[in-house]
Amino acid sequence: MWLCFNNAFVSAVADRDDPNRLMVRARRREHLVNLFGADADIIEGAGTDYKYRVFIERRVLADLAHKTLMSLGYDNFKNSVKDDDLHDLYSDFWELHYEMQK
Repeated sequence: MWLCFNNAFVSAVADRDDPNRLMVRARRREHLVNLFGADADIIEGAGTDYKYRVFIERRVLADLAHKTLMSLGYDNFKNSVKDDDLHDLYSDFWELHYEMQK
């Protein structure tokens, strides 16, 4: 599952070794830090196409998503993204989806 936060883009998948956990992957370390804090046990370079990953209890990500949704205050997602590279990624993603709609 891809999750697009306004300060992080991550991919969450099941932990193959523990059904109670998720592996949350990111292309940039700061995206995991933004979501899980500087003390998160971030693993670098242990995977395939995502350079950074953390293993977390499913509830941690569910609570984070819930908190984010409940506090959502913007009326335009892309405009809420402050990081230029992340904004550009989401703009490209938006354009691809728009083309699919046509």
